[in-house]
Amino acid sequence: MDHRKLVGDGVTTVPFTAGEARPVYRAPPGATDCHHHIYDDRFAPDARAALRPAAATVAMYRRLREHLGLSRSVVVQPSTYGTDNACLMDALRQLGDAARGVAVIDEATDDVALRAMDEAGVRGIRFNLARPAGAAADALDVLARRVAPLGWHVQLHAPASRIAAMAAQLESLPVPLVIDHLGRFAQPGAMEDAAWPVLRRLVDGGRAWVKLSGAYHDSADGAPDYADSGALTRAWLAAAPERVVWGTDWPHPAATAGEKPLPDDARLLDLLAAWAPSAEALRRVLVDNPVTLYGFAPISQS
Repeated sequence: MDHRKLVGDGVTTVPFTAGEARPVYRAPPGATDCHHHIYDDRFAPDARAALRPAAATVAMYRRLREHLGLSRSVVVQPSTYGTDNACLMDALRQLGDAARGVAVIDEATDDVALRAMDEAGVRGIRFNLARPAGAAADALDVLARRVAPLGWHVQLHAPASRIAAMAAQLESLPVPLVIDHLGRFAQPGAMEDAAWPVLRRLVDGGRAWVKLSGAYHDSADGAPDYADSGALTRAWLAAAPERVVWGTDWPHPAATAGEKPLPDDARLLDLLAAWAPSAEALRRVLVDNPVTLYGFAPISQS
């Protein structure tokens, strides 16, 4: 990998993205990146963290958001910081009302901390079973009940087979469920996977959402078109157009760690525009659905 493309030294206009061109698609006011991370060297990583990317600060992220023509974003606590949400809280303070957050907590997180997070804009808690950080899956029910009075959701990052195995538990959660990165199906053949009908039932039940993010994570077809991920995205758009959101996954920690090729974020946004069945559906994904899920102020279409 050419690491010059990761540090923003002039080779690319924005750090941690492979391309220089802006997207062809022009996003409407209120368009939201519903999944990105912030890494800041002012905050110490968790001693157990295996993934420790280079700094990807709020100032760097603002350059990406302007590059893509987006208005809002959702900062997701990465595995690097475990249950110490100080970097997340700092990012939310910097980004203000244009941002919301998803934290990582465990049983030791007290109500005072939860209220402070809620006031800062946190709207969910994440369980990362693909790259463990924070509480284990056996704490899911307890922690979901803890955040239910706040109106938060549970976000789950796990392989599709693991999500399917947890389906009964997930259906009984007292809060909405948000599934990361298209469901993390192995490709090719996601819709032929035994987990597909199980995840569909979760979503069809009316309380589960899907993030149309990370098209590059599991694609066998790869860049620039990620055709297999495109087929899966179209399937989710058809299944639950009112409960899908999109995100960049910037700064692409799996790519910065050398595990995946670095994607072009402008290309990812243009692909979403191509995969959406209509301009109305695209606006719903980028603007209206984030308002519902994260509590952003509504955007007038006038």
